[in-house]
Amino acid sequence: MSRATKTAKLIGPSTLANPSDEPVVAPPDKIRLLIADDHIMVVVGMKSILGMQPDMVVVAEAVNGAEAVELWRKHSPDITLLDLRMPKLDGVGALNEIRREDASARIIVLTTYDSDVEIYRAIKAGAKGYLLKDVRREDLLDCIRKVHAGETCIPPALLKKLATGISSESLTDRELKVLRLLALGKSNKEIGSNLFISEFTVKSHLRSVFSKLNVLSRTEAIATANRQGLVQF
Repeated sequence: MSRATKTAKLIGPSTLANPSDEPVVAPPDKIRLLIADDHIMVVVGMKSILGMQPDMVVVAEAVNGAEAVELWRKHSPDITLLDLRMPKLDGVGALNEIRREDASARIIVLTTYDSDVEIYRAIKAGAKGYLLKDVRREDLLDCIRKVHAGETCIPPALLKKLATGISSESLTDRELKVLRLLALGKSNKEIGSNLFISEFTVKSHLRSVFSKLNVLSRTEAIATANRQGLVQF
C-alpha cells in the first residue's frame, strides 16, 4: 500500500485534492495549485489555507519529488509549491525535470532550509519564488499571486543571504564530490578509488574544503556541509 493511500485512509477522502486521480477542472479565474511535500500535515494545512481563497484551488498533492513531476504532467498546474528535501527525487531534481519539459513552469520552493547554497540551487534550477515554511499566510498568498502574474518572489532577507553566499569562495565540482563521499563515510583511499585520483590529491582537496568551509575536522566538515545543503542524509 502506498504512502498516499495510507494517508487517505488516515485523514479521509475529503482532505485529498483529487481522490479519483482525474484532472481537476477548475474555473478559469482560479489559480490551480499543486502541493508537493512529504509531511502530510504540511499538505493538509496548506490545502486548508489555499482552499479558503476565492481565487485559488488545489488540484493535486504529491508526497515525493517523483510524484510531483508525474502529477505536474497530469494536471498542468498554474503554480507548484515544492518542498526541497523529499524522498525519491529532491525538490531541485523535480524542478529540473519539470522545467526541462516546460521552461515557463511557475514553481515556488517552500522549505525549512534557508542556506545560501539551497537558495542558489533552487533559483538556478528555475524557481520563481523561495519561501520558508514559517512564512506568514498573507505573504504566502501574496507570493503565489505575484508568481502567477509573472513576477519573482524572494524575501529581501533571503536575497541578502544569497548575495553573501555567492560572494564567498565556493567549492569546485571535484571538491563537492570529495565532500559527498566523505559524508558517506568513505576513507581517503576509497574516495580516491571512486574518483580515480590519488590519496595525495584527495588530501589536497580536503584541505581546500576545510579552508573554504572554515572547519578543522572531517566531522565538522560533514556537519557544516549538511547544514548548508551541500550533502543530504
